[in-house]
Amino acid sequence: MKAYVRTLDGETSHELDLPQIFDEDYRPDLIKRAVLALQSTRYQPHGTFRFAGMQTSAESWGSGRGAAQVPRIKNGSRTARIPQAVGGRSAHPPKTSKILVEKINKKENRKALRSAIAATSSAEIVSKRGHRYSCELPAVIEDRFEEITRTSEVISVLESLGVSADIERARNGKKVRPGKGKMRGRRYKQRKSVLIVTGNEPLRAARNLAGVDVTTVSQLNTELLAPGTHAGRLTIWTESALKRLEEL
Repeated sequence: MKAYVRTLDGETSHELDLPQIFDEDYRPDLIKRAVLALQSTRYQPHGTFRFAGMQTSAESWGSGRGAAQVPRIKNGSRTARIPQAVGGRSAHPPKTSKILVEKINKKENRKALRSAIAATSSAEIVSKRGHRYSCELPAVIEDRFEEITRTSEVISVLESLGVSADIERARNGKKVRPGKGKMRGRRYKQRKSVLIVTGNEPLRAARNLAGVDVTTVSQLNTELLAPGTHAGRLTIWTESALKRLEEL
């Protein structure tokens, strides 16, 4: 499988052979499992106070008094401690010891990553996610792209590649989140657009663009390539990033 390397002006520079990883089979089932397993590592354990409802003087009166043998407050008859009592302990409270992380086999995780990488070269899968672009896939650009330090220069390069429409789509798709989540630091929902993968250092100049994520090959994971468990993200690779992909 071959691809054309584009210059910063969007012109064709030369042709190169893509790594064998782009010939991987498309496995959406494994990709979904890998993304959910990665997301589960960010869950925050929560639980109740282990002695909630138990710090009381209540004891049962015992038998022979014509009353239920439930714990009652000393010098009174109000029940306490048991789950059916007002202010009693919770029957099955949430516990911090609960295992929240979902596991996935190492080989399955690696295959899911390879499959998600291969999906970025399929025009059918990428278009199905709603991305707007006019370039050939996979989109490969020369290594000079990694040296850009200004966001305005990054925008001009993306326009020459034909992917600026996707960033505009993400910018217009920013919405206020429904429900109470907007009161908890998650007010807005932002669509995902372009993923820029470089060889050595992430392209910091592109971090402020709407929906754009930047990463290196060593930091690449399945969630970046398949946001929301759906593979086929519009991805721009630098030439050095493709060379490092061969190590995977």
